[in-house]
Amino acid sequence: MHNSQANAASGMAVHDDCKLKFLELKAKRTYRYIIFKIEEKLKQVIVEKMGEPTQSYEDFTASLPADECRYAVYDFDFLTTENVPKSRIFFIAW
Repeated sequence: MHNSQANAASGMAVHDDCKLKFLELKAKRTYRYIIFKIEEKLKQVIVEKMGEPTQSYEDFTASLPADECRYAVYDFDFLTTENVPKSRIFFIAW
């Protein structure tokens, strides 16, 4: 199923900026995280906030509202047991 078909089926569109910012994070590591929110009036998922590459996981969690739904991607850096630096991007439903 194509994105447009999936979006139409859910009744919720994803703003082009969401895709663009995610691709920037994925390819260039431009951001540590991106938080997305559903804009009810527009019936669209939009970018709410982007974290600088130097920001921490604590900065990320502090940016999430306590009582509202959000979606996010987080670029997690870690060392393997062999001391090799790695990075993984996680999708988070809040």
